[in-house]
Formats: sequence, C-alpha cells, structure tokens
Amino acid sequence: MNMAEAESPKPSQENWERAVLEKVALAAIQEQRRARHWGIFFKLLLFIYLFALLFIAMGWWGKRDAGPGKHTALVEVRGVIGPEGSASADNVMTGLQDAFKDKRTQGVIIRINSPGGSPVQAGHINDEIRRLREKYPNIPLYAVVEDICASGGYYVAVAADQIFVDKSSIIGSIGVLMDGFGFTGLMDKLGIERRLLAAGENKGFLDPFSPIQESQKAHAEKMLGEIHEQFINVVRKGRGDRLKETPEMFSGLLWIGTKSIELGLADALGGIEYVAREVIKAEDIVDFTPRENIAERFARRFGAAMAETLLRLGTLPGHTVR
Repeated sequence: MNMAEAESPKPSQENWERAVLEKVALAAIQEQRRARHWGIFFKLLLFIYLFALLFIAMGWWGKRDAGPGKHTALVEVRGVIGPEGSASADNVMTGLQDAFKDKRTQGVIIRINSPGGSPVQAGHINDEIRRLREKYPNIPLYAVVEDICASGGYYVAVAADQIFVDKSSIIGSIGVLMDGFGFTGLMDKLGIERRLLAAGENKGFLDPFSPIQESQKAHAEKMLGEIHEQFINVVRKGRGDRLKETPEMFSGLLWIGTKSIELGLADALGGIEYVAREVIKAEDIVDFTPRENIAERFARRFGAAMAETLLRLGTLPGHTVR
C-alpha cells in the first residue's frame, strides 16, 4: 500500500462528515423557517391590535347599540353647512332617515352647533325634516342648540317641532350675504394690468380684479334679496304664531338664547339630556350621525390627489368653467 492510499479518507468517514453537514444545514433551515413563522405571527398580532384600536377610536364599535329598549335618536349638525363634510345635506339626511326608521326611536334630537353655510344644503335638510315628520307623525323631532345656531343653521332648526337653547346660545342671523374683495386700487399703484377675456358681457361677474359694474351689483343684490325672502318665509312657516316679529328680526342680527325665546325664535331652555329625559321620555340616547371612516377618508383624498396629478401631467383633458 502506497502513501497516497494511506492518506486518503475512508468512505465511511466521508459519509459521516456529509451526514453531519446535512444535519447542520437542515437545522439552520428549520430554525429560519420557525423564526419567519413567528415573525409573521407577531406582525399579524400587531396588525390586529392596531386595527382594533382604530376600530374603537373611530367609533365603529358599539355605535347605535342601545339594546332592545326604547331610545332617543340623535343627529348632529356641526360646523359649516356645505356639500362636503359632516354637515352636508347628504350626511345629515342619512342620519335622520336611519333615526326615524328605527322602530325603537321615540323621538329625534337634531343637535346644532353651526354658524350657517350653504342655503341650498340647509334647504335640503329642512325639506327632509318636514318630509320625515309627515311620514312618521308619531315621532317628534326637536332641535337643540349648543353654542351657535345662525343663518343656515337656523334655517335647519325651524323645521323642528320645538327649538331648545342654552341661555347663552347665539341665535339668528336671518339674512344672506355674498362677500369678496376688490384689488383695483392696489393694482393701479403697483402698475398691474388686468387682462380678462370672456364671451358674454357678464361672464366676469363681480371679478375682484376689475372695477365693479353697477348693473352687476344690482343683479347680485336682487338675487340675495330673493334668497332672503325664501329664508324669511321658511322661518315664518316653521315658527308660526310663536314668532313675535320686530323690524330687526330679519335684518341679520343675532340674539342670545333667553332673548330668542322672548322673540319666539326658540321655545325653551334645555340640552339633549333634558329633552330626552323630560320631553321625549326616553333617557337612552343613540347617535345616528354618520361618521366618515378612515377608508373613506383615504379613498377620497387619494382620488383627489390622483386626479390632480393626472391633470398636472396632462393625461386628462380639462378646462375651467366658472
């Protein structure tokens, strides 16, 4: 036997080393798999925990759960009344419809804390309240005012059976306005020339960078007067004989809660708990106000951002019509 044959490893030794290496490799792979599985498990657990926190924080959990008993339904009008946001006609009307449809509802409170807003949106809510009161004659609806119920907010309130206020609530502003700015004097001082091209002599209606035209001003005042008259008629229809009209009542002035009761703009002092307990006689209050969830908010904002991006890139044809 030569030296080469003596130094070469035996077949059994080679098999043993290979087996050990395979075991070590397999153990490492299994350990990696276990670590990956535990990582996925803990990530999933964290996701469920965070989702549960969001679920509770956004008010999705337990909402409208008043048990089988009778209750007072609550719908809020909070902030500026407009086509977007929580105080839009669509949002408020959805809450009112759900409140009246619920068989356990003994009465509805519409809680208002609004300085006003769009007369169109306020008009839609007013009309819907009247429709629902006729459809469900046995379910009363009361307006409860918090800090302020002015202009479009009061337009909504007068559709209720009664209006309850706090002694320091601000009520009124029965009027209509159209505001803006005029920059013509400043432009003259700075040497800026306004170049406005339009088809139609009144297309640049009340343009803030052009001198005001008396004919356009008169037309705007006429429109405001017509809307104001609609507002006055809605107030008179809603308040009826309770209204003690004065020359200032429809001038746009505001009054505190106690004075509004004297004028017949409101009926009595009281908050939502008082009205639910003493007037409706159903102390449990269930909030039917629709709440925007995170998914809806994200979708709306993402959609708006995407549309803006496409317009900037020029992939969507667009022009401005005002």
